[in-house]
Amino acid sequence: MNPVLTVENLRVRAGDRLLASLDSLEVGPGECAAIVGESGSGKTTTLNAMLGLTDDGLRVTGKIVVDGVDVVTAGERALRRLRGSAIALVSQSPRHSLNPTMRLGTLLRRALARHGLHGAPARKRTEAALRSVLLDPGLLRRYPHQVSGGQAQRFAIAMAVALRARVILADEPTSALDVTVQAAVLDLLARVRGEYGIAMVLVSHDLAAVSGVADRLVVMRDGGVVESGPVAAVLDHPTADYTRELLAAVPAIRR
Repeated sequence: MNPVLTVENLRVRAGDRLLASLDSLEVGPGECAAIVGESGSGKTTTLNAMLGLTDDGLRVTGKIVVDGVDVVTAGERALRRLRGSAIALVSQSPRHSLNPTMRLGTLLRRALARHGLHGAPARKRTEAALRSVLLDPGLLRRYPHQVSGGQAQRFAIAMAVALRARVILADEPTSALDVTVQAAVLDLLARVRGEYGIAMVLVSHDLAAVSGVADRLVVMRDGGVVESGPVAAVLDHPTADYTRELLAAVPAIRR
């Protein structure tokens, strides 16, 4: 099966300083790759590069192909079409990334309209997406500050489902949630990607959180990859000292 997301020889630099480096990554429909490492390791910089959202002044080289489009060389108009319709972000704190002056329903309708879906088809798509993430449609009448962190994460996932995104990029999606909600959100992400065949890249500092969700692990430190491979191989037989240190910091990992 052809990959939906392909990364080759990615480098993100600020002047002469290398901020993130990823030689190779392929994620197919329904697969999940997790990028793990401590703060400052380059995880989020790598994720932003996949969206074409790196800060001004940074230089991105290599290839990042999403649904046949190279994000590195694409113009802003092509990137606007790609974001949402092909690749979607589930951020660390979605309540803070949503427009606080708009109800959730308005935000979702505008997102669908931007990608050409209006009227009855948009309503049908919205209802199906909300059901898939176990949200009451009444939630759409609320503003972002009127929902819990877990509800906001479910809404962000529902937006990706409604837009038929082929890739979801999840940036520390559970770090701001309590333990029980964390497990529910991770289970939901796993179910949605399996049900809809969505490719996923999950960024986290928490090996325990991603070990039961990811198919492949990429371990980053100081902007570079120290180890990567199938999740079982990396967890059971780590080859890098840094990976062993991360594992030693986790009381128990259950898969």
